[in-house]
Amino acid sequence: GNAPFIVFEDANIEKALDGLMASKFRNTGQTCVCSNRIFIHADIYDEFAAKLVERVKKLKMGQPREEGVNLGPLIGPNAFLKTSELVEDAVTNGATALVGGKRSDLGRNFYEATVLAHVDNTMRVWSEEIFGPVVPLFKFTSEEEVVEMANGTEAGLAGYFFSQDLSRTWRVAGALECGMIGVNTGAISNVQAPFGGVKQSGLGREGAFVGLEEYQETKMVCVGGLE
Repeated sequence: GNAPFIVFEDANIEKALDGLMASKFRNTGQTCVCSNRIFIHADIYDEFAAKLVERVKKLKMGQPREEGVNLGPLIGPNAFLKTSELVEDAVTNGATALVGGKRSDLGRNFYEATVLAHVDNTMRVWSEEIFGPVVPLFKFTSEEEVVEMANGTEAGLAGYFFSQDLSRTWRVAGALECGMIGVNTGAISNVQAPFGGVKQSGLGREGAFVGLEEYQETKMVCVGGLE
């Protein structure tokens, strides 16, 4: 999915944080619709980053069956290796880990929830889906710029953005190259809604009446010559 998550300067920051925590850290970041590239407007970047770090520090990592646990292990050694390599690549090339950035003491497949600042499009976290509890924060200054940034991937499953501007809502929702868009929410999937993407994120849809059409054939009948 490599989903973009955009926070415009007019967004409700607390609600945007709620949405990001829900869409990024579900299943420790290991779902196809998890937020992957987080774009924050320059005017609110520092404030958003600071508040995000506060929330991330409150997450509890542990065995999933334990009470109060928010984050569990990655699915296996390969997933852990990829996550750690992506973070290492970003930090080596100029990013800063505001929190996390290393293996947890809980075990070999536990990776700490991580927030990366000063991230750019030369780093692997730009183009590769993370599938782990890592939040790379990219900075933008205009609507046109961030739409181009968000669409700069071969994937196109889910996308999210937060704004209080109704006109912008329609413009950006139409411009993002994603099969599913969440506006001012980090939860988009339900049985009534068609699920699917564009570009390299697949063909067709599942769910809703649109999903039923995938199992049907359209028949055209042309009748002529009646008297």
